Amino acid sequence: MRLRSDIFVSALTRRLFSRGDFAAVEHKGSEEAGAIFIRQRFRDGLETLYAPAPQSFFDDEESGARLFEIRMDRKEPEEIRQMLDRELKFDPDLWIIELETDDITDIVPLTDLRINPLG
Repeated sequence: MRLRSDIFVSALTRRLFSRGDFAAVEHKGSEEAGAIFIRQRFRDGLETLYAPAPQSFFDDEESGARLFEIRMDRKEPEEIRQMLDRELKFDPDLWIIELETDDITDIVPLTDLRINPLG
């Protein structure tokens, strides 16, 4: 069973604050099962967008885990905003979390660090 979205977001933001970084909920989605998108802001003004990974990255043992992929890497904020606006039109129950930190690999599980079982 997957951890509720609101609990995952709460834990994520607390971890960021505890290490001196900043996190905010930009858009609150469905508390139980809303998809979570993460905007990582960098000091140079660029952003990276992380989105839920496709189901092909999961195996039976990890069916309840959350895994993210890089959807857009180090782009201008307007490009990220346009992508999120399109996602919101498709799924208004999604979450958008904004993080200001240099590195999230120790907090957010990424597909880049794993092998795709289908490929």
